[in-house]
Amino acid sequence: MRLSKLAQGIETSPIITLAAAINEKIQRGERFFNLTIGDFNPHIFPIPEELTEEVIKAYRDGHTNYPGAVGQPVLREAVSEFLKTYGQMNYPPENILIGSGGRPLIYATYKTIVNPGEKVIFPVPSWNNDYYTYLTGAEPVILETEAENYFMPTAAAIEPHIQDAALISLCSPLNPTGTVLSQSDLSEICDLVIRENRRRGSHQKPVYVFFDQIYWLLTHGETQHHTPVTVNPEMAEYTIFMDGMSKAFAGTGIRVGWAFAPSDVLSKMRTIVAHMGAWAPKPEQIASGNYLKQTEVVEKFLNHFRKELQKRLEGFYQGFVSLREKGHKVNAIAPQAAMYLTVQLDLVGATTSDGTRLESNEAVHRYILDEAKIGLVPFSYFGASRESNWYRLSVGTCALEEVSEILTNLENALNKLQY
Repeated sequence: MRLSKLAQGIETSPIITLAAAINEKIQRGERFFNLTIGDFNPHIFPIPEELTEEVIKAYRDGHTNYPGAVGQPVLREAVSEFLKTYGQMNYPPENILIGSGGRPLIYATYKTIVNPGEKVIFPVPSWNNDYYTYLTGAEPVILETEAENYFMPTAAAIEPHIQDAALISLCSPLNPTGTVLSQSDLSEICDLVIRENRRRGSHQKPVYVFFDQIYWLLTHGETQHHTPVTVNPEMAEYTIFMDGMSKAFAGTGIRVGWAFAPSDVLSKMRTIVAHMGAWAPKPEQIASGNYLKQTEVVEKFLNHFRKELQKRLEGFYQGFVSLREKGHKVNAIAPQAAMYLTVQLDLVGATTSDGTRLESNEAVHRYILDEAKIGLVPFSYFGASRESNWYRLSVGTCALEEVSEILTNLENALNKLQY
C-alpha cells in the first residue's frame, strides 16, 4: 500500500469527468452546448473593467511579495464596509480572513470546527460537502431535500440529528439549484441551533453553522437573501460565513475569497490557511479592495450582470414551461438566484427512435448529451439519489442568442421519444 487511506478513498468529482467528455466532443468539432459549468465565459461575462485596471496597476506598483496571513488591510476594510452596506452585517476588519478563493476557507472551517468522527449535517443536492466531510474524517448526516421546498433543508429535517452534530453546512443561494432559503425556514433553523447550544451549555462544544453565500449578490426579481445573523443576531457567535469575488463579479480566476466569523474561530482558521499557504495573491487583494470601495461602479456592474443572467435564466425557464405545455415530461423551478436553473427531465421509460428504452436517469442524461447536444449536471452528481431526475442548468457560458437554439435542440430530441 503506497498511498494513505485518505488518498485511496478520495474520488474525482463526476462533474470534472463530465466536463472532460464534453470538451472532447467540442474538440472533435461538434456543435455542443455546455451548460454544466459553474463558471463564466470571460468573453461573454468579463470581470469589471475597473477591476482589471486595478489588478494591472497593483502588479505595476510592485505588490508581488507575500500578502500576509490575514489579508491586505485595504481589502479587509473594504469587505467590512461592503457587508455593512449591502448585507446589513457588522463585521470589523479583524473578523475577516482572506483566502485564495472560497475552497481553502471552507476546508479551514471544517478542520477548525470538526473532529474526526464527529457529525456534519448537510442537505443534498449541494456542492462538495461530501468531499470536505470525507477530508475531515467526519461522519456525514445527509438530508435529502425536495422540489416542493426548492431543495432547501428545514429545521424539522435537521432536528433529529442536531444533538450530536458539530457542524451544519448551508448554502444560500444554493449551488446547484439557484434557489434560496426563505426567511421563515432560516429563522427556524437558527432558533433550533440557539436552543441546542443553550442545552449544551458552556461545558460542551457548540454546534456551528457554516454559511456559504458566494452567490448572494446575484438574486433575481423579488428574491430576498437572508443570513443567520440578520434573522437572529445571536447566531453571530455560531456562524462562519464564506464569500468572495468569484461569482458576483465573474472573477473565478481572480482567486479572492473571504470568511468572517467569531474571533476565536477565525484565529485558528487563519493559522490553518497560513500553513496551507492558501493566500490570495497580493495584487488581486489590493485590486479587489480598491474596486469594492467604488460604490457607484460596483452597483452599475452588479445591476448589468444580474440583468444579463436573468435574461438567460428566464428564457430557459419560459422554454421549459412551453415544452411542458406541449405535453413533454419536463419541468423547471422559476429562477431565484445565481446563474443556475433547476430543471427536470422525467424521461425514464421512454423509447428512442432506434428502439432503445431509457431505463435509468443515467440513460436519460446520456441521451440528452448525444441527441440534443446539451450538457447538464444531474443532481446525483451533487450527492442526491440516483433516482433524482433533476438537473443543474448553468448559463455562465451561454450567449443570449444561443438560448432559443438550445431549446429547439431539446424539443427536437424530446419529439423523437415515445412512451
